[in-house]
Amino acid sequence: MDDFTAACQRPLRKSIRVNTLKTSVDEFKHSAQQHGWLLEPIPWCSEGFWIEADESTVSLGNTAEHLAGLFYIQEASSMMPVSALFNNATSEFKTVLDTAAAPGSKTTQIAARMANQGVLVANEYSASRVKILHANIERCGVRNAALTNYDGDVFGAWLPEHFDAVLLDAPCSGEGTIRKDADALKNWSHGAIATIAHTQKALIESAFHALKPGGVLVYSTCTLSKQENQDVCAHLKRTFGDAVTFESLAELFPQANTALTDEGFLHIWPQMYDCEGFFVARIRKNSAVTPPDVKKRLGKFPFRKVSRNMASTIADALYEALGVTLPEDARLWERDNDIWLFPTALEPFLSEMRFSRMGIKIAETHKKGFRWQHQVATSLVQADNTYKVNISTDNAREWFMGRDIRPETAPGKGEVIVCFDNAVIGLGKWVGNRIKNGLPRELVRDKIFF
Repeated sequence: MDDFTAACQRPLRKSIRVNTLKTSVDEFKHSAQQHGWLLEPIPWCSEGFWIEADESTVSLGNTAEHLAGLFYIQEASSMMPVSALFNNATSEFKTVLDTAAAPGSKTTQIAARMANQGVLVANEYSASRVKILHANIERCGVRNAALTNYDGDVFGAWLPEHFDAVLLDAPCSGEGTIRKDADALKNWSHGAIATIAHTQKALIESAFHALKPGGVLVYSTCTLSKQENQDVCAHLKRTFGDAVTFESLAELFPQANTALTDEGFLHIWPQMYDCEGFFVARIRKNSAVTPPDVKKRLGKFPFRKVSRNMASTIADALYEALGVTLPEDARLWERDNDIWLFPTALEPFLSEMRFSRMGIKIAETHKKGFRWQHQVATSLVQADNTYKVNISTDNAREWFMGRDIRPETAPGKGEVIVCFDNAVIGLGKWVGNRIKNGLPRELVRDKIFF
């Protein structure tokens, strides 16, 4: 108890995760060294690091690398559920559900582990937090996500046995976050714990129904009580019997045994690894179970597939304008004058559930052709692309504040991929000797310090 209370009173170490959709770990290490950032590897995540950085003048969140999506500021222990989900995976996951996704740390971590392949359904119950989730997905270059805005307990009935893997990072009492939030236990009570546990049991049942036989479910919380952790998993086992197997996480990383429970779960106290308190369970679905009945009323789907000839025209125009090739595992759809790129793995879901946002918007059509969109640059541009202009620090500051810029390079024509320190930060358009800013409003910052 003395070790626990002492750990809870120490400041939480800052940690980050390198976004491998945008850069490599080695490239990021080189950049960090130039900034004088000190990195210490996080044992359970090969892309994760505790970081020491001088933030007296520039916070990590206002660095160019963060704004460009090269890394995500994420608490170390919260990286563990995704690592557990992909641990010892015998095959690639083509369909993954993130049941409670906002603000997007684990969603973007999953997308990176999937290498933007397949489809990642990211759900968030709070409508206001869906906007934050989308902004982080956009910043990190994720193109295989489909966003939903439902209570997490609907998926078992609406999409039974649709997913290879499910992450349920469940809403909880937050007992493990006391080092980050001094008010974390302000409204704590035994009654509140019982109410939350009841919700968690409904969510884990739904997540299990949504999982394909043979698939993997990771249940996690940032709380410490057995009632919200081991007892919720035990409820699943009692409900579905031999269809449920708890898989040990003893080999997830060195010293994992320190936090291992008898069932093979990880129950992490803050003093164990000098991080937040957390709980992680890895569960295998051995066989099919009967899902709940549901009556669906979806309404008319507002998108239609782009014709083969039109798709060829769009692909040719995109390559001619920006040197970008469309991925083979995605397909073009249209709605009014907008052109979207959906993962092909999403198509079986379209008749089963409605999504608030799918894939990426790549263009708007107009009389003279196509107006390319921001996510073409952030999600589709390859490292060897030659349609880029690298801009100065001063210009990059102006860019992230939503302003047009005047690079020192010779002016060009049409759309251009804007880069800072060789990282893609957006899509602009040459107008004389200036580049018109194409940064989406939700990514514009009022003040930039880097």
